[in-house]
Amino acid sequence: MPQIEALEPGSSHQRDALNHQAIEDYLKTIYALGEVESPISTSRIAEARQVKAGSVTNMLQRLARLNLVNYEKHYGVTLTPTGEKIALEVLRHHRLIELYLIEALGFSWDEVHEQADILEHVISEKLEERIAAALGYPDFDPHGDPIPDKDGTMVSLDYQPLSTLAVGEVAIVARIVEDNSELLRYLAELGLKPGTAVRIIEIAPFDGPITIDIEGTEKVVGLPVAQEVLVTPKRQT
Repeated sequence: MPQIEALEPGSSHQRDALNHQAIEDYLKTIYALGEVESPISTSRIAEARQVKAGSVTNMLQRLARLNLVNYEKHYGVTLTPTGEKIALEVLRHHRLIELYLIEALGFSWDEVHEQADILEHVISEKLEERIAAALGYPDFDPHGDPIPDKDGTMVSLDYQPLSTLAVGEVAIVARIVEDNSELLRYLAELGLKPGTAVRIIEIAPFDGPITIDIEGTEKVVGLPVAQEVLVTPKRQT
């Protein structure tokens, strides 16, 4: 196997050399978890990937040998610069594919995650560039997730969960945390999609449901759902 450090960053040859879809999937998972906590424990990765902790340990040891992660037993794991570059490249592919499937092929937003999980590992850099150009080099995917640039940079906005807003506050839906298809279908039925304005009408006590106004229509959502919807509060004038 070629030395990872000797490969050209951002090249599809990196993924060919790794020759293992699971490696990219693990790097992507570690990156996502690392947005919330760092270092990331083996148990958190096992939970996210729905595998046994022993399998995670074996993979982390392999990734460490490839210089893709920093891993210490009982401490946790972080990505190395090389590992982060690969993770961001895979994320770029995934999120561009999701948007392209909706914009060009008519998929719904609850269908695209599974398809992108497959295609993200196999598209060439030339196809990635064609897709990005056809979409007008977008900053966000259909779920509001930022799309990394080719150099790995991403748009950064100040989000907070819908569940943290107070009565009377108005916000714009910006991002859906969970890619669960059933949840996405439910949110679509409610009208809670990125770009939608919402206003908090009532918050029931003891972690009860939240009544919101979605562009003139009242809806009630449970607290767990509201925690998965990230919003950008609108400043009151």
